[in-house]
Amino acid sequence: MAQKTVEFTLGRNPEMGVDGRPTMGPLAPIDLPEPDIESDNMLVNIGPQHPATHGVLRLVCELDGETVVKCTPHIGYLHSSFEKLAEYRTYNQIVTLTDRMDYLAPLIYNCAHMMSVEAMMGIEVTQKCKLTRVVMMELDRIFGHLLWLGTFAMDVGAFTPFLYTFEEREKIYTLHDQYTGARITTSATRVGGMMADMPVGWAQGVRDFCNGLPRTLDECETLLNENGLLLGRTHGIGVISGEEALNYGLTGANLRGSGVPYDVRKDQPYYDYETYDFEIPVGEHGDCYDRYLCRMEEMRQSLLILHQALDRLEKVRGPMNVEDPRLTLPSKTDAMNDMESMIHHFKLITDGIKGPVGESYFPIEASKGELGMYVVSDGGSKPVRWRVRPPSFVNLAALPKLLEGHLIADLITVNASIDIVLGEIDR
Repeated sequence: MAQKTVEFTLGRNPEMGVDGRPTMGPLAPIDLPEPDIESDNMLVNIGPQHPATHGVLRLVCELDGETVVKCTPHIGYLHSSFEKLAEYRTYNQIVTLTDRMDYLAPLIYNCAHMMSVEAMMGIEVTQKCKLTRVVMMELDRIFGHLLWLGTFAMDVGAFTPFLYTFEEREKIYTLHDQYTGARITTSATRVGGMMADMPVGWAQGVRDFCNGLPRTLDECETLLNENGLLLGRTHGIGVISGEEALNYGLTGANLRGSGVPYDVRKDQPYYDYETYDFEIPVGEHGDCYDRYLCRMEEMRQSLLILHQALDRLEKVRGPMNVEDPRLTLPSKTDAMNDMESMIHHFKLITDGIKGPVGESYFPIEASKGELGMYVVSDGGSKPVRWRVRPPSFVNLAALPKLLEGHLIADLITVNASIDIVLGEIDR
């Protein structure tokens, strides 16, 4: 029998072993660039496994002594492929992917996905569902900011706020668990509504959290606002002007810290945000300290929105989900006792919800900036294309600009100040 030839393309030359099988030969020569003997600069890798990179991020830094000459972020170490996976899942199944993109504020991504799908399908959710989603999104905006505050403070050398903020986050974890049965991977939304109605006492639990958080925020500000260590490491560090921030596509507190009052909730309002009484915090200098102040005030403004939404929820009566058997699963009692309901249940689970031919882009204000969900449908139960405009991915592009001329110690502070999460970057 003729021997089959196998070619290797991994940089090695194939050789035949004594048993007739190909083996890996010696390494093929690799052309390496000649070192620049004129330069005294040093290349240092920070990450991809480093606590200060806030995820699997690799920063290749060219240093002149301790001064950063150039910093190049390298992404792609997570390889989640959420956008491609979504094209093989029904619209409701995609929810399980969204809360893994920003696992620091999962409910925001759950809601954003469903809002884009419902916009494409022309579905108007109930008022109770709108208010519930507003509560969830503002609660998780605080959720994400609390983690940022604790880790940011620790990155600049202050440990105590980390303990305070994580104690408050634990209360939100409990609220997640009470509603969805999960602490992080919430998967709470469905096309036309929510996975379930609010549990008894859940809204009051949110109210109790809102009443207790201001004291913790006051304590953190007492520790940080005039702390010499924090001031020295944030004032004038990582400065970017409003014009430059717009050119880089920055959004969220990174843009507002540079003096640009852009917030999707105000500029492109959704879910009646234009009827809520809240302000948009704006900085002046565009440095790390202004970005810190913006996020601190944003948490207080989210508390105002939460109180207003909870007040409105108390007056709303009616169903949580759209009462349409083509969208919403029947109750278990109906599915077990009524043939028509059982058929609807079977079809929704096996076939999914079919959308019209078309596309939709829906932007919202996430905890880290503008989050856009783009979905394209060919009339089936799964999207032909599903793409995400993640705020962290865009904001990270400005990191080399922010670090120009700063010290290596400042890199840790600047990277923390832009508040990234790698789940949505490597989507």
